[in-house]
Amino acid sequence: MPLQLYEKEAVLVACLSVFARHGYTNTSTGMLAEEAGISKALIFHHFNSKKKLYFSLLEHCFEKARTELRMDSVLEYQDFFEAIDKFSRIKFNYFRKFSDEYKLVYEAFYSPPDELKRDIEEKYGYVIANKNTVWEQLFEKVSLREGVDRKQAFELIVITLEHFEKKFLAEVADIDAIDDEYARNLFEKMNCFCSMIRDGIVSSAHGREIPVPREK
Repeated sequence: MPLQLYEKEAVLVACLSVFARHGYTNTSTGMLAEEAGISKALIFHHFNSKKKLYFSLLEHCFEKARTELRMDSVLEYQDFFEAIDKFSRIKFNYFRKFSDEYKLVYEAFYSPPDELKRDIEEKYGYVIANKNTVWEQLFEKVSLREGVDRKQAFELIVITLEHFEKKFLAEVADIDAIDDEYARNLFEKMNCFCSMIRDGIVSSAHGREIPVPREK
């Protein structure tokens, strides 16, 4: 008997939970069927394969994340580093509300399984290539010290933010472990790193200027 719409939604939610906990590679069709409370044959009947089910969930999660995070809203800020703080908090709150969706999207875009890399590149390559475009546009408003290469400065900031995102995911295995104190400490440390990038780490009393690469 075909799955009713509400039953299919329940199956998708259950499968999303399994993928989020174990990742694509370590998730078997049997695990998906057990979590959803249906047979493996029914999984294949309605979703054809584990990969197609995964991409169906990924598309759903990607659209949901894009709606929730409103990436274009970054350009409404005048201060680049203020925007980093505010948008990072939005992403943090999104994770608290939709942890499974966030984990699935993060795996696909930041650490995709080898067998899915080509498919993800073909379907979402434009997203991966342009994920920092909006931030680059806002960064153009930042006045840099003479001689600082803008592209390298921006790359340093991206590396820093990705470090904190990976740190966050590694430390928070259980959503119940997230509390206000953890959030406060995380953002204080992230903003401290950003301040060091913005202001420099060597005192002017050190007696020499900080060497910087020249723009080409």
